[in-house]
Amino acid sequence: MSTIPASLKPGSHAADHGHDEHHHEGHQLFGFWVYLMTDCLLFASFFATYAVLFMNTAGGVSGKDIFELDFVAVETAALLLSSITFGFAMIAAHAQKKGATLAWLLVTFAFGAVFIGMEIYEFHHLIVHGNGPQTSAFLTAFFSLVGLHGCHVTAGLIWMAVMMIDVAKNGLRPRTVTRLGCLSLFWHFLDIVWICVFTVVYLMGAM
Repeated sequence: MSTIPASLKPGSHAADHGHDEHHHEGHQLFGFWVYLMTDCLLFASFFATYAVLFMNTAGGVSGKDIFELDFVAVETAALLLSSITFGFAMIAAHAQKKGATLAWLLVTFAFGAVFIGMEIYEFHHLIVHGNGPQTSAFLTAFFSLVGLHGCHVTAGLIWMAVMMIDVAKNGLRPRTVTRLGCLSLFWHFLDIVWICVFTVVYLMGAM
C-alpha cells in the first residue's frame, strides 16, 4: 500500500503557506526594528549637533526670543493624540473591523496634518521675520533637527494614506495588518522623538 507524500496531503500546502507567510511577517517586523535603530542614530547625531551649536546665535535671536511655548504645546498635543488614535486603529485592525480601522486612521491622519501645518507655519513665521536657517548656527541646527522630524512625519502621513487606500480596497489581510503594525511602530517612534525635541529644544531653549 503506497503512502501519500506529506507535500500532497490535503491542507498541507495551506499550512505551509501560512507558516511561510508568518515567517515572512516576522522578518519584516525584525527588519523594521533594525531600520528604527538606524533612525535613532540619525536623530542622535542631529541632537548632538544642536547641543553643540544652540549657543552660537551670532549676536542674533536665541530660543527664548522666538519660541512660543503655547503654540508648540498645541502642536505637541496634536501629535500625542494621533498616537492614541493610531492605537485604537490597531485594536480595530486586529479585530478585523475594517470601518473602525479606516475611521481611526483618518482621525490619526488629521492630527498629523495639523501638526505638520503648524510646523510649516512656525518655519514660515521665523523666515519672514529674518530668522531663517542661514542666520546663525543655532537656527541652522534648529531648522535641521525640527525639519528632519517634520520630514519623517510627512513620510508617515504619505504611508498612512497609502495604507488607508489598501485597507479600503483589499480589507485587513494578515500582510496588511503587519504593515499597519510597522507604521504604528514608526508613528510611536516619532512621538517619542518629538517629546525629546519639545524638551531639549523648546522647553530648555525658552529658559
